[in-house]
Amino acid sequence: MDLKSIIKEQRQELENIQKTEHIILRDGLQEAESYLTHPNILVITGIRRCGKSIFSYLIEKTHKFGYINFDDERLFGIGSDDLDSILQAFYELYGALDYLVLDEIQNVSNWELFVNRLRRTKRVILTGSNSNLLSNELATHITGRYIEKRLFPFSFKEYLIFNKFSISNAYTTMEKALIAKMLDDYLVNGGMPETYKFGKQILLRTYDDIITKDVVVRRKVKKSNELKKLAKYLITNVAEEFSYRALGNATEIKNVSTVTKWVSYLEECFLIFKLERFDFKLKQQFIAPKKVYCVDPGLVELIGFKFSENRGRAIENVVAIHLQRKREEKIDLDIYYWKDHSQKEVDFVLKSKNVITELIQVSAIFRIDELKEREINALLAASTKLKCNNLTIVTMNLDDVIKIGEKKIALISLWRYLLG
Repeated sequence: MDLKSIIKEQRQELENIQKTEHIILRDGLQEAESYLTHPNILVITGIRRCGKSIFSYLIEKTHKFGYINFDDERLFGIGSDDLDSILQAFYELYGALDYLVLDEIQNVSNWELFVNRLRRTKRVILTGSNSNLLSNELATHITGRYIEKRLFPFSFKEYLIFNKFSISNAYTTMEKALIAKMLDDYLVNGGMPETYKFGKQILLRTYDDIITKDVVVRRKVKKSNELKKLAKYLITNVAEEFSYRALGNATEIKNVSTVTKWVSYLEECFLIFKLERFDFKLKQQFIAPKKVYCVDPGLVELIGFKFSENRGRAIENVVAIHLQRKREEKIDLDIYYWKDHSQKEVDFVLKSKNVITELIQVSAIFRIDELKEREINALLAASTKLKCNNLTIVTMNLDDVIKIGEKKIALISLWRYLLG
């Protein structure tokens, strides 16, 4: 194996992408860079093909650094015994180095001790598309000595910047109309960067790789067809409640523990995430049904349902992704949904330091007369029960404030909410 040739080719590929393609500075880039002012480990996680490699390269490009991507068929089977040879190849190619990028490091067996040794003198970036494999090994060998940054597909704000739309605090009527049109495009095509280069076909290829490589192969799942049915079912039912037993019945997977395990595998590779139902009693919270969301709206459109078929659930999914991003920025933020015994439901409950800070309902309305009474009543009931008066309804394209008794409810259009 000619390691130096592989390293040079991979580096040249990154450099060519940066030179020839439209690359934007992702949110959180400067903050991530600040973590490496001293020898340290920065772990960048996220769904496959969301831009982790380019994100890492943009952090390192002004420094002398070594880069290798282990998601390369020429490196399959490489183990910990080969890692010193890679370090030697870096030195022979570039001389003394202070920065290292080890891309998709979870493909290497027993990598953690090597990285633990490097962190004492180097600034190291690790990337990975599987949260569990990375976090388990890091927690075991590098406790408290690394910082994690989760990267998502493009946010709507990043999508606008990618399409060279100028973000400001005030917009003309024409600009608002253009934003609304671009929002529809974003809700259909999503935020995976390569979708805007190669089209939806590459998104389907990425989805297949996630299911096959990141779950079936890595987790040695024998019943791959059943797993694929489960993944499709979950993405088709985003923003809906589920229980593991009901999932098993719907997908004909009889063993509930198998269903539970497979759902966790899909979470580990960042394809889906779930929310707990809020309850003051943790036991009730644990046994109550969950709600599921998909990390990219383009995947929902491609694998699940068309945006035009269920606009409400589609925009609720986008709000859920937006809140997950906020959660990454604010570590004490917890996100739930709420439902009472009479089936009144609020889409999102935000809690910080044991205080409920905001209740959010999502409604795909364009006019005030389209607002359903049950959505308002649920918000008011939750406000009383949870002692929170910060009430919001995210709409399709309506900004207003309504007052009911002593309570005010802010209506905010989806595009404003996502840019806010």
